[in-house]
Amino acid sequence: MHLSSLLISGLTFVAAAALSLVVAGFAVTGIEAGSETAVRRALDKAGYTWAEVTANGLRVILNGTAPDEATRFGAISLVGGVVDAARVIDDMQVTPSKGIAPPRFSAEILRNDSGISIIGLIPRATDRETVITELNTIAGADQVADLLETANYSAQKGWMPAMDYALEALSLLPRSKISVEAGKVSITAISDSVAAKEQIEKRLSRMAPAGLRLSLDIAAPRPVIAPFTLRYSIDGSGGHFDACSAESELSRNRILRAAKKAGFDGETDCIIGMGVPSPNWARAAELGIAALSELGAGSVTLANADMTLVAAEGTAPALFDHIIGELENALPQVFALHAVLPVPETDTGGGTPEFTATLSPEGQVQLRGRISDEALRQISSSYAKARFGSDNVHSATRVVEDLPADWSLRVLAGLEALSFLQRGAVSVMPDSLSLRGMSHREDAPAEIAKLLSAKLGEAESYELNISYEQPPEPADKPMSPDRCEAELAAVQADSKITFEPGSATVAAGSRDTLDQIADILSRCDGVRLEIQGHTDSQGREEMNQSLSQSRAQSVLNELRSRRVITSSFTAKGYGESTPIATNDTQEGREANRRIEFRRILPANDASSETTLDAAASVPEAAPDSEQETSGQ
Repeated sequence: MHLSSLLISGLTFVAAAALSLVVAGFAVTGIEAGSETAVRRALDKAGYTWAEVTANGLRVILNGTAPDEATRFGAISLVGGVVDAARVIDDMQVTPSKGIAPPRFSAEILRNDSGISIIGLIPRATDRETVITELNTIAGADQVADLLETANYSAQKGWMPAMDYALEALSLLPRSKISVEAGKVSITAISDSVAAKEQIEKRLSRMAPAGLRLSLDIAAPRPVIAPFTLRYSIDGSGGHFDACSAESELSRNRILRAAKKAGFDGETDCIIGMGVPSPNWARAAELGIAALSELGAGSVTLANADMTLVAAEGTAPALFDHIIGELENALPQVFALHAVLPVPETDTGGGTPEFTATLSPEGQVQLRGRISDEALRQISSSYAKARFGSDNVHSATRVVEDLPADWSLRVLAGLEALSFLQRGAVSVMPDSLSLRGMSHREDAPAEIAKLLSAKLGEAESYELNISYEQPPEPADKPMSPDRCEAELAAVQADSKITFEPGSATVAAGSRDTLDQIADILSRCDGVRLEIQGHTDSQGREEMNQSLSQSRAQSVLNELRSRRVITSSFTAKGYGESTPIATNDTQEGREANRRIEFRRILPANDASSETTLDAAASVPEAAPDSEQETSGQ
């Protein structure tokens, strides 16, 4: 009995223990499932979908690869708020860091009359001392403000050629801003004139190394006009401008409208510039032209604030007095009027004193007529020889007494005015000066009018009858870039450049074609070209790409061997990517195997972002957009 009682007690104890273990197992499983579900739900809701959760008893194990350390820490903190942080086991990994992206190097150089300043971030590989030395050479000692910073990174591709080009360009541009980036230079500058702008743009394009993206914004400011001149005449052929100046488009339009109202039906344009003597310039011009129209013939000249109105000989004095009186009262303040009514000449038997100078198309000058003294004879002859050449002047003047006191001034002014012409004649008389002839300069009448107004003064009258003819093109004039590209295409259309099969060696039959192309390029003026190589689609794409590049480079080398200056040329292979015909036929494949010459045009949309703007943000790894285009 005693044994059975002990056995029953033992079995009861064992059963209770087993039941406890079973209940504990179910409890642990419930806790694991609850913890895992709660943690997973919290992680998914917070966007940590990359994290994996495993519950092992009271432990909550986190696995997965976090994108960065901060995200990993955020996941741990989130889980610690769902379950006891002591139960969280961190087995997560972090994506290896790619390192800090290199900065985008850039520099801005500003040059004006005060000197040069340079600011930006440059690679340590750039020889900073050499850059500052070159800037000091350009601006002068102690005229350079150095605000550069350096970073210990290798220079990006294209950085050094861009910086070297910027320094070379800066020496040509006394008022400019140059922005430099790897492979790209943007230039904003001011030139002295439209002609200077064209020369600068041409030279900068020619200097640019192959592959450099160049953006040019060269401005030509309004010229300073001195004296500010307008001259309008009415004769038997109608009204015409010899000179027209205006300070704005509005002023120009007012003057031209007044002339049209006075009967002017020709074509002209006023030079817009600086130096206007009064804001009422257009009003004074309108009044002068209207008064001349009422008189019917003559000329009106404005030189700065002086107006000279010369009526035609034979104008009725009463009409002249009436119109001039109204004009004097209507003119704005500052303007002074000098009115001239010519008196008919009387025959005294001696004839009117006159000096004439005639310029022939061959450049020969004949001086004839009356000179006031021997000194003026020598001065006028020497002056003419200085203007037209010592061997081109023949003098047959004679000294006559009792000529006007300003005769020497009128003679020298007439000779200077004659130098604006290619052929013509000037006649000097006591009360007038007449110049007739032809010039290759469209602005010759305006320049001569300004000259005579300044030399002779407000009370003197003169007559201009100057025609314009376009100057003949010089025999050695370089071809324009457009014509150069067209002639290259024409040669290729007649006889294309071919190669030995499967190689980059130019076929012997294409030597003459390359000679023609070299001859054309030797007459082109600073054109930037991309020599493009193209293939058909036979073979592997990588092989075709390599072959097209080799062929383009081979053509470039052939041109160099023919002494063609190729500093502004670049060779580039396009492989099979740009067919001009189908690759399904023999004829199409033959057409696709070709060499093309395409112009590289400078970009015009210079970025407005400055170095300071760039420094304010971390550069992205995306490549810069291409701003250099090829002409089609």
